[in-house]
Amino acid sequence: MGSIVTGKVTGITKFGAFVTLAPGKSGLVHISEIANSYVNDIREHLTEGQEVTVKVIGLDDNGRINLSIKAALPPAPKPDIPRRPKMPPIRQPGDRPYSPQQASEPSFEDKLKRFMQDSDSKISGIKQYADKKNPRRRGGR
Repeated sequence: MGSIVTGKVTGITKFGAFVTLAPGKSGLVHISEIANSYVNDIREHLTEGQEVTVKVIGLDDNGRINLSIKAALPPAPKPDIPRRPKMPPIRQPGDRPYSPQQASEPSFEDKLKRFMQDSDSKISGIKQYADKKNPRRRGGR
């Protein structure tokens, strides 16, 4: 397995192409292993009698050889995707003015203070919502 060899296309079906590797040895290139792009019709990529370079990618339980044309191709170059610059954090009301010394992560105390403020705000919002939904909670019967 893993060998790259040259063979000749001997038959084309809907699901793949049969390739003769050596006298008495042949394998199948499944339609999904023909090209790096979607293949709708194998005949658009291969013709009978065409010489192809294939990679042996496996043997099944019946001793049939599974081949791949796209695995034998050199890797496609990865597109150069420009990276966006990292955005500074969004300022919240009550934040101290920005200074270069604050570029590092906030201290534990600052994180704890923000968590407690957010938590208290959420709890009071939940209580107000519950009071509106169920007037009995306010003590009225």
